[in-house]
Amino acid sequence: MSITCLREIADSALAPLVVLKVGSSLLVGKDGQPRRAWLAGLTGEIARLRGGGQKVIVVSSGSIALGAARLGMARGGRGSLADAQASAAVGQIALGGLWAELLGQHDLIAAQMLLTLDDLEDRRRYLNASATIGRLLKAGVVPVINENDSVATEEIRFGDNDRLAARVAQAAGADAVVLLSDIDGLYDRDPREAGARLLPLVEGVTPEIHAMASPGSGSGMGSGGMTSKLQAAEIAERAGIALAIINGTYDLPLARALDGDIGTLFRPQRNDGARKAWLGARQKIEGQLVVDAGCAEALRGGGSLLAAGIVSVSGSFGRGDPVEVCDENGMVLAQGLSEYQSAEVAAIKGLRREHIEPVLGYSPRSAVIHRDHLVML
Repeated sequence: MSITCLREIADSALAPLVVLKVGSSLLVGKDGQPRRAWLAGLTGEIARLRGGGQKVIVVSSGSIALGAARLGMARGGRGSLADAQASAAVGQIALGGLWAELLGQHDLIAAQMLLTLDDLEDRRRYLNASATIGRLLKAGVVPVINENDSVATEEIRFGDNDRLAARVAQAAGADAVVLLSDIDGLYDRDPREAGARLLPLVEGVTPEIHAMASPGSGSGMGSGGMTSKLQAAEIAERAGIALAIINGTYDLPLARALDGDIGTLFRPQRNDGARKAWLGARQKIEGQLVVDAGCAEALRGGGSLLAAGIVSVSGSFGRGDPVEVCDENGMVLAQGLSEYQSAEVAAIKGLRREHIEPVLGYSPRSAVIHRDHLVML
């Protein structure tokens, strides 16, 4: 059975494990102080989900905003990378304490986990994170997870907690992700325009769906926007996880959205195995391979990527690095782990197998990307 409407996210039989993402602008007021009354209502809702037999993981922003207020940092701590890192280091203590205190009022134990992009991109570290989350849930704890902004840089960061929430859901084997936003969900155009229509259900994120989104964060406090939420939905839908966007600006936002069926639900479109789901969600891509039409069709049919179908190579990558595969029109078809380094792929592109050994000087591998290490997007 799969989730077909928002209210089913509160059904323990359909969604035994739910990931809840809370953004900075909901948790922290414009004065830099935590919105305690609102958060107290939300922790009460989490307690009700737990009482109904569901496990909950919280992905919470807010450390930079809270820390910046305590340090008197300009621009909410986002004036420079150093300001953001320092603000996060101070604010994370306050953020963790806030969740621990308010969940504790419902006899729930909070656990803090700080992750960087590399923690979920590297396979071994991903499995370690997954195991830790699983053990915390087994112990009856509510994991509260945030990006480790005190050490993250542009090169090693998610950039927003929407995608982090989807990756955490994937690592934890969750059934649903709920992203709290500042609007009711995805609209077919800018919601400020006359006639804009809320989409209650989306069956697969397409280019047309992406065209409906605005990229920025409306509050100016967070780093996300509707575009990042759609990217999170793409990660979730390939892993068999339902994802909902709801309005978090109301008191008791879960009750309003789930009981009233107000929001946008993205239904899962497939259920990739654990390793392929991880591979398809990777953000750090080291290179690009462009393939011809025949090769693209073979990939769609479940084939491996052979050198003969490669038209061009870009980027610098080694064996085992993730690369994306595009057609000749620039559309990204897949991503996977290369069996060769970039210079070797450039040397053998367009060649059939029998012509590869003289070029490389050794017997070629079965494919440039084997289908077991390739994920269609």
